[in-house]
Amino acid sequence: MTAVTVVGSGPSGVHFALTLLGKGHRVTLLDAGEGSPPPVRPEDDLRSLKANLEDPAQYFLGADFESAILPDSKGEFYGFPPNKLALFRRPPGAEVRTDGLDPLVAYARGGLAEAWTAGVYPYDDADLGEFPIDHADLKPYYDEVARRIGVTGRADDLSTFIPIHDHLGETLDLDEHSQLLLATYARRRRALNRGLGIYLGHSRIAVLSRDRNARRACTYLGRCLWGCPRGSLYTPSITLEECMTYPSFRYRPGLYVEAFRYDRDHRIEHVEARSLRDGHRHEIPVETLVLAAGTLSSARILLESIRRREGRAPRLSGLMDNRQILIPFLNLRRLGRPESSDTYQYHQLSLGLVGDRGEPYVHGQITTLKTALVHPVIERIPFDMPAALSVFRQSRTALGVINVNLHDTRRPGNLVELGGDGDRSALQITYRPPDDEPARLRRVILRIKKALHRLGCVVPPRSVHVRPMGASAHYAGTLPMSDSHRELTTSIHGRSHDFDNLYVIDGSTFPFLPAKNLTFTLMANAVRVAEEAF
Repeated sequence: MTAVTVVGSGPSGVHFALTLLGKGHRVTLLDAGEGSPPPVRPEDDLRSLKANLEDPAQYFLGADFESAILPDSKGEFYGFPPNKLALFRRPPGAEVRTDGLDPLVAYARGGLAEAWTAGVYPYDDADLGEFPIDHADLKPYYDEVARRIGVTGRADDLSTFIPIHDHLGETLDLDEHSQLLLATYARRRRALNRGLGIYLGHSRIAVLSRDRNARRACTYLGRCLWGCPRGSLYTPSITLEECMTYPSFRYRPGLYVEAFRYDRDHRIEHVEARSLRDGHRHEIPVETLVLAAGTLSSARILLESIRRREGRAPRLSGLMDNRQILIPFLNLRRLGRPESSDTYQYHQLSLGLVGDRGEPYVHGQITTLKTALVHPVIERIPFDMPAALSVFRQSRTALGVINVNLHDTRRPGNLVELGGDGDRSALQITYRPPDDEPARLRRVILRIKKALHRLGCVVPPRSVHVRPMGASAHYAGTLPMSDSHRELTTSIHGRSHDFDNLYVIDGSTFPFLPAKNLTFTLMANAVRVAEEAF
Protein backbone atom coordinates (compact mmCIF):
# COMPACT_ATOMS: atom_id res chain seq x y z
CA MET A 1 0.00 0.00 0.00
CA THR A 2 1.46 3.36 -1.11
CA ALA A 3 1.04 6.57 0.91
CA VAL A 4 0.44 9.47 -1.46
CA THR A 5 0.08 13.17 -0.66
CA VAL A 6 -1.95 15.18 -3.17
CA VAL A 7 -1.94 19.00 -3.30
CA GLY A 8 -5.18 20.48 -4.63
CA SER A 9 -8.84 19.45 -4.67
CA GLY A 10 -9.63 20.49 -8.25
CA PRO A 11 -10.82 18.03 -10.91
CA SER A 12 -7.40 16.40 -11.39
CA GLY A 13 -6.70 15.96 -7.69
CA VAL A 14 -10.01 14.46 -6.63
CA HIS A 15 -10.25 11.96 -9.49
CA PHE A 16 -6.65 10.90 -9.00
CA ALA A 17 -7.32 10.45 -5.27
CA LEU A 18 -10.55 8.50 -5.81
CA THR A 19 -8.80 6.11 -8.19
CA LEU A 20 -5.95 5.44 -5.76
CA LEU A 21 -8.39 4.89 -2.89
CA GLY A 22 -10.23 2.33 -4.99
CA LYS A 23 -6.92 0.49 -5.44
CA GLY A 24 -6.30 0.35 -1.69
CA HIS A 25 -3.71 3.14 -1.33
CA ARG A 26 -3.61 5.73 1.45
CA VAL A 27 -4.18 9.31 0.32
CA THR A 28 -3.76 12.63 2.13
CA LEU A 29 -5.15 15.64 0.27
CA LEU A 30 -3.84 19.09 1.22
CA ASP A 31 -6.09 21.96 0.25
CA ALA A 32 -6.08 25.71 0.79
CA GLY A 33 -9.78 26.02 0.21
CA GLU A 34 -12.93 25.97 2.26
CA GLY A 35 -16.29 24.74 1.03
CA SER A 36 -19.04 26.79 -0.55
CA PRO A 37 -22.06 27.77 1.54
CA PRO A 38 -25.11 25.51 1.16
CA PRO A 39 -27.61 26.59 -1.49
CA VAL A 40 -30.39 28.89 -0.35
CA ARG A 41 -33.98 27.73 -0.83
CA PRO A 42 -32.97 24.73 -2.96
CA GLU A 43 -36.49 24.00 -4.25
CA ASP A 44 -37.07 27.50 -5.65
CA ASP A 45 -36.66 28.26 -9.32
CA LEU A 46 -35.10 31.57 -10.29
CA ARG A 47 -38.33 33.57 -10.26
CA SER A 48 -39.42 32.16 -6.91
CA LEU A 49 -35.98 32.81 -5.48
CA LYS A 50 -36.17 36.47 -6.43
CA ALA A 51 -39.59 36.75 -4.80
CA ASN A 52 -38.80 34.78 -1.65
CA LEU A 53 -35.37 36.08 -0.66
CA GLU A 54 -35.36 38.76 1.98
CA ASP A 55 -32.66 40.69 0.10
CA PRO A 56 -32.47 39.44 -3.51
CA ALA A 57 -30.22 42.33 -4.59
CA GLN A 58 -27.53 41.22 -2.16
CA TYR A 59 -27.78 37.59 -3.27
CA PHE A 60 -27.65 38.32 -7.00
CA LEU A 61 -25.40 41.42 -7.10
CA GLY A 62 -23.58 41.46 -3.75
CA ALA A 63 -23.71 43.68 -0.69
CA ASP A 64 -21.53 46.23 -2.47
CA PHE A 65 -22.79 45.36 -5.98
CA GLU A 66 -19.45 43.67 -6.59
CA SER A 67 -20.97 41.35 -9.22
CA ALA A 68 -22.45 44.15 -11.32
CA ILE A 69 -20.94 44.53 -14.78
CA LEU A 70 -20.42 48.23 -15.27
CA PRO A 71 -19.97 50.14 -18.57
CA ASP A 72 -16.24 50.55 -17.94
CA SER A 73 -15.64 46.81 -17.43
CA LYS A 74 -13.43 46.42 -20.52
CA GLY A 75 -16.15 44.84 -22.59
CA GLU A 76 -16.75 41.75 -20.44
CA PHE A 77 -20.28 40.40 -20.85
CA TYR A 78 -20.66 38.61 -17.56
CA GLY A 79 -19.04 38.19 -14.17
CA PHE A 80 -19.16 35.78 -11.27
CA PRO A 81 -22.04 35.93 -8.77
CA PRO A 82 -21.29 36.97 -5.18
CA ASN A 83 -21.36 33.41 -3.84
CA LYS A 84 -18.59 32.41 -6.30
CA LEU A 85 -16.23 35.32 -5.71
CA ALA A 86 -14.70 33.62 -2.68
CA LEU A 87 -13.23 31.03 -5.06
CA PHE A 88 -10.71 33.61 -6.26
CA ARG A 89 -9.72 35.14 -2.93
CA ARG A 90 -5.93 34.86 -2.79
CA PRO A 91 -4.38 33.87 0.52
CA PRO A 92 -1.52 35.94 1.95
CA GLY A 93 1.73 35.07 0.21
CA ALA A 94 0.12 34.26 -3.15
CA GLU A 95 1.24 37.44 -4.87
CA VAL A 96 1.19 37.43 -8.67
CA ARG A 97 2.76 39.92 -11.08
CA THR A 98 1.53 39.74 -14.63
CA ASP A 99 2.55 40.97 -18.05
CA GLY A 100 0.17 40.07 -20.86
CA LEU A 101 -2.04 37.59 -18.98
CA ASP A 102 -4.38 38.28 -16.06
CA PRO A 103 -4.96 34.89 -14.45
CA LEU A 104 -7.88 33.43 -12.55
CA VAL A 105 -6.60 31.15 -9.80
CA ALA A 106 -8.96 29.43 -7.37
CA TYR A 107 -7.99 28.48 -3.83
CA ALA A 108 -11.37 27.18 -2.68
CA ARG A 109 -12.44 23.56 -2.29
CA GLY A 110 -12.95 22.06 -5.75
CA GLY A 111 -10.89 24.67 -7.57
CA LEU A 112 -11.93 26.60 -10.66
CA ALA A 113 -14.35 23.89 -11.78
CA GLU A 114 -16.66 24.89 -8.94
CA ALA A 115 -17.56 27.81 -11.24
CA TRP A 116 -17.35 26.11 -14.65
CA THR A 117 -20.10 25.75 -17.26
CA ALA A 118 -19.68 21.94 -17.35
CA GLY A 119 -18.51 21.52 -20.97
CA VAL A 120 -16.78 18.13 -21.42
CA TYR A 121 -15.14 17.39 -24.75
CA PRO A 122 -12.65 14.52 -25.20
CA TYR A 123 -9.55 15.20 -27.25
CA ASP A 124 -9.16 13.29 -30.51
CA ASP A 125 -5.90 12.24 -32.17
CA ALA A 126 -5.58 15.58 -33.94
CA ASP A 127 -5.76 17.37 -30.56
CA LEU A 128 -3.19 14.97 -29.11
CA GLY A 129 -0.74 15.15 -32.01
CA GLU A 130 2.00 16.75 -29.89
CA PHE A 131 1.31 14.54 -26.84
CA PRO A 132 3.27 11.29 -26.30
CA ILE A 133 -0.13 9.60 -25.86
CA ASP A 134 -3.10 9.29 -28.21
CA HIS A 135 -6.86 9.04 -27.92
CA ALA A 136 -6.77 5.26 -27.49
CA ASP A 137 -4.62 5.74 -24.38
CA LEU A 138 -7.21 8.08 -22.84
CA LYS A 139 -10.41 6.42 -24.09
CA PRO A 140 -11.00 4.03 -21.16
CA TYR A 141 -10.44 6.89 -18.72
CA TYR A 142 -12.83 9.22 -20.51
CA ASP A 143 -15.34 6.37 -20.15
CA GLU A 144 -14.62 6.04 -16.43
CA VAL A 145 -14.86 9.76 -15.69
CA ALA A 146 -18.13 9.99 -17.64
CA ARG A 147 -19.48 7.15 -15.49
CA ARG A 148 -18.50 9.00 -12.32
CA ILE A 149 -19.71 12.51 -13.12
CA GLY A 150 -22.63 11.98 -15.50
CA VAL A 151 -22.37 13.42 -19.02
CA THR A 152 -25.23 14.18 -21.39
CA GLY A 153 -24.85 14.30 -25.15
CA ARG A 154 -25.45 12.36 -28.33
CA ALA A 155 -23.84 11.27 -31.57
CA ASP A 156 -24.25 14.04 -34.14
CA ASP A 157 -22.20 16.08 -36.60
CA LEU A 158 -19.74 17.11 -33.88
CA SER A 159 -18.85 13.47 -33.18
CA THR A 160 -16.34 13.64 -36.03
CA PHE A 161 -14.28 16.01 -33.86
CA ILE A 162 -15.53 15.07 -30.39
CA PRO A 163 -15.21 11.27 -30.01
CA ILE A 164 -18.10 9.36 -28.50
CA HIS A 165 -17.38 7.72 -25.15
CA ASP A 166 -19.29 5.31 -22.94
CA HIS A 167 -21.81 6.36 -20.29
CA LEU A 168 -23.29 9.17 -22.36
CA GLY A 169 -26.64 10.09 -20.85
CA GLU A 170 -29.77 11.41 -22.51
CA THR A 171 -29.55 15.10 -23.42
CA LEU A 172 -31.48 17.75 -21.53
CA ASP A 173 -34.50 19.34 -23.17
CA LEU A 174 -33.36 22.13 -25.48
CA ASP A 175 -34.69 25.62 -24.90
CA GLU A 176 -36.81 26.97 -27.78
CA HIS A 177 -34.07 29.18 -29.19
CA SER A 178 -31.56 26.30 -29.28
CA GLN A 179 -34.20 24.10 -30.95
CA LEU A 180 -34.65 26.72 -33.66
CA LEU A 181 -30.91 27.04 -34.27
CA LEU A 182 -30.48 23.27 -34.56
CA ALA A 183 -33.47 22.92 -36.89
CA THR A 184 -32.16 25.72 -39.12
CA TYR A 185 -28.74 24.07 -39.18
CA ALA A 186 -30.31 20.78 -40.30
CA ARG A 187 -31.91 22.54 -43.29
CA ARG A 188 -28.72 24.40 -44.26
CA ARG A 189 -26.21 21.83 -43.15
CA ARG A 190 -24.60 21.20 -46.52
CA ALA A 191 -23.83 24.87 -47.18
CA LEU A 192 -22.50 25.35 -43.65
CA ASN A 193 -20.33 22.20 -43.71
CA ARG A 194 -18.91 22.48 -47.21
CA GLY A 195 -18.94 26.23 -47.70
CA LEU A 196 -17.78 27.41 -44.28
CA GLY A 197 -16.47 24.34 -42.47
CA ILE A 198 -19.02 24.92 -39.69
CA TYR A 199 -20.66 22.06 -37.76
CA LEU A 200 -23.32 22.24 -35.03
CA GLY A 201 -24.43 19.72 -32.45
CA HIS A 202 -25.34 19.18 -28.84
CA SER A 203 -22.90 20.25 -26.17
CA ARG A 204 -21.48 17.52 -23.98
CA ILE A 205 -22.26 18.70 -20.48
CA ALA A 206 -21.62 17.23 -17.04
CA VAL A 207 -25.26 17.51 -15.93
CA LEU A 208 -27.64 14.73 -14.94
CA SER A 209 -30.77 14.17 -16.98
CA ARG A 210 -31.79 11.38 -14.55
CA ASP A 211 -31.41 10.97 -10.80
CA ARG A 212 -28.21 9.31 -9.64
CA ASN A 213 -27.75 8.37 -5.98
CA ALA A 214 -27.92 11.57 -3.90
CA ARG A 215 -27.73 13.77 -6.99
CA ARG A 216 -30.98 14.80 -8.62
CA ALA A 217 -31.73 15.25 -12.29
CA CYS A 218 -31.90 18.76 -13.72
CA THR A 219 -35.39 20.23 -13.30
CA TYR A 220 -34.62 23.47 -15.17
CA LEU A 221 -34.64 25.84 -12.21
CA GLY A 222 -32.57 28.40 -14.14
CA ARG A 223 -30.07 28.81 -11.26
CA CYS A 224 -26.96 27.25 -12.80
CA LEU A 225 -24.84 30.41 -12.53
CA TRP A 226 -25.37 30.65 -8.77
CA GLY A 227 -24.72 26.95 -8.17
CA CYS A 228 -27.06 24.04 -8.83
CA PRO A 229 -29.02 23.38 -5.62
CA ARG A 230 -29.81 19.79 -6.67
CA GLY A 231 -26.29 18.59 -7.45
CA SER A 232 -27.32 18.05 -11.07
CA LEU A 233 -24.38 20.02 -12.45
CA TYR A 234 -21.16 18.24 -11.53
CA THR A 235 -18.47 19.96 -9.48
CA PRO A 236 -15.26 18.42 -8.03
CA SER A 237 -16.52 18.83 -4.45
CA ILE A 238 -18.95 15.98 -5.22
CA THR A 239 -16.03 13.61 -5.89
CA LEU A 240 -14.20 14.96 -2.82
CA GLU A 241 -17.18 13.93 -0.70
CA GLU A 242 -16.95 10.43 -2.20
CA CYS A 243 -13.25 10.28 -1.29
CA MET A 244 -14.19 11.11 2.30
CA THR A 245 -16.14 7.85 2.59
CA TYR A 246 -12.84 5.89 2.47
CA PRO A 247 -11.13 5.26 5.84
CA SER A 248 -7.74 5.46 4.07
CA PHE A 249 -8.39 9.09 3.00
CA ARG A 250 -7.36 12.12 5.01
CA TYR A 251 -8.49 15.60 3.99
CA ARG A 252 -6.60 18.59 5.38
CA PRO A 253 -8.21 21.88 4.32
CA GLY A 254 -7.03 25.37 5.17
CA LEU A 255 -3.37 24.60 4.35
CA TYR A 256 -1.55 26.75 1.82
CA VAL A 257 1.32 24.64 0.45
CA GLU A 258 4.35 26.87 -0.14
CA ALA A 259 7.08 24.40 -1.13
CA PHE A 260 8.51 20.94 -0.69
CA ARG A 261 11.90 20.05 0.77
CA TYR A 262 14.19 17.56 -0.97
CA ASP A 263 17.55 15.94 -0.26
CA ARG A 264 20.79 15.90 -2.29
CA ASP A 265 19.42 13.06 -4.41
CA HIS A 266 16.40 15.18 -5.31
CA ARG A 267 14.05 13.01 -3.31
CA ILE A 268 11.23 14.93 -1.64
CA GLU A 269 11.01 14.50 2.13
CA HIS A 270 8.54 17.09 3.42
CA VAL A 271 5.90 19.55 2.31
CA GLU A 272 6.02 23.00 3.88
CA ALA A 273 2.55 24.46 4.41
CA ARG A 274 1.00 27.37 6.29
CA SER A 275 -2.33 27.31 8.06
CA LEU A 276 -4.68 29.95 6.71
CA ARG A 277 -6.52 29.98 10.03
CA ASP A 278 -3.73 30.85 12.43
CA GLY A 279 -0.56 31.21 10.32
CA HIS A 280 1.05 28.16 11.94
CA ARG A 281 3.66 26.47 9.74
CA HIS A 282 3.55 22.71 9.16
CA GLU A 283 6.18 20.28 7.92
CA ILE A 284 4.35 17.28 6.52
CA PRO A 285 6.38 14.15 5.69
CA VAL A 286 5.65 12.63 2.29
CA GLU A 287 6.49 9.37 0.53
CA THR A 288 5.11 10.36 -2.86
CA LEU A 289 3.99 13.89 -3.69
CA VAL A 290 1.43 14.72 -6.39
CA LEU A 291 0.89 18.28 -7.55
CA ALA A 292 -2.67 18.91 -8.72
CA ALA A 293 -2.94 22.54 -7.68
CA GLY A 294 -3.46 23.91 -11.20
CA THR A 295 -0.78 24.97 -13.65
CA LEU A 296 0.11 28.27 -12.01
CA SER A 297 -0.04 27.13 -8.38
CA SER A 298 1.92 23.95 -9.13
CA ALA A 299 4.54 26.09 -10.87
CA ARG A 300 4.79 28.33 -7.80
CA ILE A 301 5.33 25.35 -5.49
CA LEU A 302 8.01 23.82 -7.71
CA LEU A 303 9.89 27.08 -8.24
CA GLU A 304 9.74 28.10 -4.59
CA SER A 305 11.02 24.66 -3.56
CA ILE A 306 14.06 24.98 -5.81
CA ARG A 307 14.69 28.57 -4.67
CA ARG A 308 14.68 27.60 -0.99
CA ARG A 309 17.04 24.64 -1.53
CA GLU A 310 19.41 26.02 -4.15
CA GLY A 311 19.13 29.79 -3.86
CA ARG A 312 17.89 30.19 -7.41
CA ALA A 313 14.81 29.27 -9.38
CA PRO A 314 14.60 28.36 -13.07
CA ARG A 315 12.11 29.77 -15.53
CA LEU A 316 9.25 27.60 -16.70
CA SER A 317 8.56 28.35 -20.34
CA GLY A 318 5.70 27.37 -22.62
CA LEU A 319 2.71 28.72 -20.68
CA MET A 320 -0.47 28.37 -22.75
CA ASP A 321 -4.03 29.68 -22.53
CA ASN A 322 -7.03 29.51 -24.86
CA ARG A 323 -7.82 32.86 -26.44
CA GLN A 324 -11.58 33.37 -26.27
CA ILE A 325 -13.88 35.45 -28.46
CA LEU A 326 -17.44 36.35 -27.46
CA ILE A 327 -19.69 36.76 -30.51
CA PRO A 328 -23.19 37.95 -29.56
CA PHE A 329 -26.02 37.48 -32.03
CA LEU A 330 -29.69 38.29 -32.56
CA ASN A 331 -32.00 35.66 -34.07
CA LEU A 332 -34.53 37.69 -36.06
CA ARG A 333 -37.16 34.96 -35.96
CA ARG A 334 -37.22 35.09 -32.17
CA LEU A 335 -38.00 38.79 -31.80
CA GLY A 336 -40.97 39.45 -29.55
CA ARG A 337 -41.30 35.84 -28.37
CA PRO A 338 -42.31 35.30 -24.72
CA GLU A 339 -39.52 34.41 -22.33
CA SER A 340 -39.22 31.35 -20.14
CA SER A 341 -36.82 30.74 -17.28
CA ASP A 342 -37.71 27.04 -16.97
CA THR A 343 -34.58 25.89 -18.77
CA TYR A 344 -30.98 24.91 -18.34
CA GLN A 345 -29.06 28.17 -18.14
CA TYR A 346 -25.72 27.42 -19.79
CA HIS A 347 -24.81 26.34 -23.32
CA GLN A 348 -26.74 23.47 -24.87
CA LEU A 349 -25.27 23.62 -28.38
CA SER A 350 -21.68 23.66 -29.56
CA LEU A 351 -20.05 24.75 -32.78
CA GLY A 352 -17.02 23.26 -34.48
CA LEU A 353 -15.00 25.07 -37.12
CA VAL A 354 -12.70 22.96 -39.23
CA GLY A 355 -9.26 24.52 -39.39
CA ASP A 356 -8.69 26.96 -42.23
CA ARG A 357 -5.25 26.92 -43.95
CA GLY A 358 -4.26 23.84 -42.00
CA GLU A 359 -5.00 25.39 -38.61
CA PRO A 360 -6.33 23.20 -35.78
CA TYR A 361 -9.99 22.82 -34.90
CA VAL A 362 -11.82 25.81 -33.36
CA HIS A 363 -14.51 25.16 -30.76
CA GLY A 364 -17.43 27.30 -29.63
CA GLN A 365 -20.21 26.97 -27.07
CA ILE A 366 -23.56 28.56 -27.93
CA THR A 367 -25.53 30.06 -25.05
CA THR A 368 -28.96 31.50 -25.69
CA LEU A 369 -30.04 34.22 -23.26
CA LYS A 370 -32.42 32.77 -20.71
CA THR A 371 -31.94 33.61 -17.05
CA ALA A 372 -28.68 35.54 -17.07
CA LEU A 373 -28.58 38.97 -15.42
CA VAL A 374 -29.86 41.60 -17.83
CA HIS A 375 -27.97 44.71 -16.75
CA PRO A 376 -24.81 44.00 -18.83
CA VAL A 377 -26.99 43.81 -21.95
CA ILE A 378 -29.08 46.88 -21.21
CA GLU A 379 -26.02 49.02 -20.57
CA ARG A 380 -24.77 48.31 -24.09
CA ILE A 381 -27.98 49.37 -25.84
CA PRO A 382 -27.34 52.93 -27.11
CA PHE A 383 -30.52 54.52 -25.68
CA ASP A 384 -31.64 55.97 -22.37
CA MET A 385 -32.71 53.48 -19.71
CA PRO A 386 -36.50 53.38 -20.43
CA ALA A 387 -35.89 52.96 -24.17
CA ALA A 388 -33.14 50.38 -23.57
CA LEU A 389 -35.47 48.37 -21.33
CA SER A 390 -38.19 48.41 -23.97
CA VAL A 391 -35.79 47.26 -26.69
CA PHE A 392 -34.41 44.55 -24.44
CA ARG A 393 -37.85 43.16 -23.57
CA GLN A 394 -38.62 42.73 -27.26
CA SER A 395 -35.27 41.16 -28.14
CA ARG A 396 -34.37 39.20 -25.03
CA THR A 397 -35.44 35.75 -26.27
CA ALA A 398 -33.69 36.39 -29.59
CA LEU A 399 -30.28 36.97 -28.00
CA GLY A 400 -27.38 34.56 -27.73
CA VAL A 401 -23.61 34.47 -27.59
CA ILE A 402 -20.96 32.09 -28.93
CA ASN A 403 -17.91 31.66 -26.72
CA VAL A 404 -15.19 30.70 -29.20
CA ASN A 405 -11.98 28.99 -28.04
CA LEU A 406 -8.76 28.94 -30.06
CA HIS A 407 -5.85 26.54 -29.56
CA ASP A 408 -2.49 27.60 -28.15
CA THR A 409 1.09 26.33 -28.49
CA ARG A 410 4.13 26.36 -26.24
CA ARG A 411 6.45 29.29 -26.99
CA PRO A 412 9.70 30.05 -25.14
CA GLY A 413 8.81 33.68 -24.37
CA ASN A 414 5.74 32.76 -22.33
CA LEU A 415 7.17 32.34 -18.87
CA VAL A 416 6.32 31.56 -15.28
CA GLU A 417 9.07 32.50 -12.85
CA LEU A 418 9.68 33.88 -9.37
CA GLY A 419 10.19 37.56 -8.74
CA GLY A 420 10.04 39.62 -5.58
CA ASP A 421 12.47 40.90 -3.00
CA GLY A 422 14.25 38.93 -0.30
CA ASP A 423 12.05 36.28 1.28
CA ARG A 424 8.85 37.60 -0.30
CA SER A 425 8.63 35.85 -3.63
CA ALA A 426 5.96 36.60 -6.19
CA LEU A 427 4.89 34.58 -9.18
CA GLN A 428 5.85 36.50 -12.32
CA ILE A 429 3.87 35.65 -15.47
CA THR A 430 4.83 36.85 -18.94
CA TYR A 431 2.65 36.02 -21.94
CA ARG A 432 2.67 37.11 -25.57
CA PRO A 433 0.17 35.84 -28.18
CA PRO A 434 1.48 34.41 -31.45
CA ASP A 435 2.42 36.93 -34.13
CA ASP A 436 -0.26 35.70 -36.51
CA GLU A 437 -3.09 35.97 -33.98
CA PRO A 438 -4.79 39.15 -35.35
CA ALA A 439 -5.17 37.61 -38.81
CA ARG A 440 -6.33 34.34 -37.29
CA LEU A 441 -8.98 36.12 -35.20
CA ARG A 442 -10.30 38.00 -38.20
CA ARG A 443 -10.68 34.79 -40.23
CA VAL A 444 -12.51 32.96 -37.45
CA ILE A 445 -14.84 35.87 -36.66
CA LEU A 446 -15.71 36.36 -40.33
CA ARG A 447 -16.55 32.68 -40.86
CA ILE A 448 -18.72 32.52 -37.75
CA LYS A 449 -20.54 35.72 -38.71
CA LYS A 450 -21.30 34.19 -42.12
CA ALA A 451 -22.53 31.00 -40.44
CA LEU A 452 -24.81 32.97 -38.12
CA HIS A 453 -26.22 34.85 -41.10
CA ARG A 454 -27.14 31.51 -42.73
CA LEU A 455 -28.79 30.49 -39.46
CA GLY A 456 -31.02 33.58 -39.62
CA CYS A 457 -29.03 35.62 -37.11
CA VAL A 458 -27.19 38.94 -37.16
CA VAL A 459 -24.21 40.10 -35.14
CA PRO A 460 -24.72 43.68 -33.87
CA PRO A 461 -22.03 46.11 -35.07
CA ARG A 462 -18.96 46.50 -32.85
CA SER A 463 -20.27 43.89 -30.40
CA VAL A 464 -17.64 41.15 -30.84
CA HIS A 465 -15.39 40.99 -27.79
CA VAL A 466 -11.93 39.39 -27.79
CA ARG A 467 -11.44 38.44 -24.16
CA PRO A 468 -8.13 39.23 -22.45
CA MET A 469 -5.62 36.44 -22.03
CA GLY A 470 -6.25 34.65 -18.77
CA ALA A 471 -10.04 34.96 -18.96
CA SER A 472 -10.50 31.35 -20.04
CA ALA A 473 -8.61 29.96 -17.01
CA HIS A 474 -7.37 27.15 -19.28
CA TYR A 475 -3.68 27.30 -18.34
CA ALA A 476 -1.22 24.61 -19.36
CA GLY A 477 2.21 23.68 -20.65
CA THR A 478 4.86 24.59 -18.06
CA LEU A 479 6.02 21.01 -17.24
CA PRO A 480 5.12 19.14 -20.43
CA MET A 481 4.99 15.37 -20.64
CA SER A 482 7.74 14.05 -22.85
CA ASP A 483 9.23 10.78 -24.09
CA SER A 484 12.72 12.19 -23.54
CA HIS A 485 14.30 12.67 -20.11
CA ARG A 486 14.70 16.47 -20.13
CA GLU A 487 14.89 18.95 -17.26
CA LEU A 488 11.57 20.50 -16.21
CA THR A 489 9.48 17.91 -18.03
CA THR A 490 7.52 14.85 -16.92
CA SER A 491 7.10 11.31 -18.17
CA ILE A 492 3.94 10.21 -19.94
CA HIS A 493 2.65 9.30 -16.47
CA GLY A 494 3.36 12.72 -15.00
CA ARG A 495 6.47 11.65 -13.09
CA SER A 496 8.96 14.48 -12.77
CA HIS A 497 12.29 14.07 -14.55
CA ASP A 498 13.84 16.19 -11.78
CA PHE A 499 12.40 14.60 -8.59
CA ASP A 500 11.95 10.84 -8.32
CA ASN A 501 8.91 10.85 -6.03
CA LEU A 502 7.07 13.82 -7.58
CA TYR A 503 4.15 13.54 -9.98
CA VAL A 504 2.31 16.38 -11.73
CA ILE A 505 -1.23 15.67 -12.95
CA ASP A 506 -2.76 19.04 -13.85
CA GLY A 507 -2.58 21.09 -17.05
CA SER A 508 1.13 21.74 -16.48
CA THR A 509 1.89 18.53 -18.38
CA PHE A 510 0.01 19.34 -21.61
CA PRO A 511 2.47 19.98 -24.49
CA PHE A 512 -0.32 21.50 -26.63
CA LEU A 513 -3.60 23.19 -25.74
CA PRO A 514 -6.48 22.30 -28.08
CA ALA A 515 -9.44 24.63 -28.52
CA LYS A 516 -11.73 22.36 -26.51
CA ASN A 517 -12.31 22.92 -22.81
CA LEU A 518 -9.60 20.96 -21.01
CA THR A 519 -11.32 19.87 -17.77
CA PHE A 520 -12.60 16.49 -19.01
CA THR A 521 -9.13 15.59 -20.24
CA LEU A 522 -7.58 16.74 -16.95
CA MET A 523 -9.82 14.29 -15.09
CA ALA A 524 -9.28 11.43 -17.55
CA ASN A 525 -5.51 11.90 -17.57
CA ALA A 526 -5.41 11.94 -13.76
CA VAL A 527 -7.28 8.63 -13.64
CA ARG A 528 -4.90 7.23 -16.30
CA VAL A 529 -1.84 8.14 -14.22
CA ALA A 530 -3.36 6.70 -11.04
CA GLU A 531 -4.27 3.43 -12.77
CA GLU A 532 -1.06 2.94 -14.74
CA ALA A 533 1.67 4.38 -12.49
CA PHE A 534 0.55 3.21 -9.04
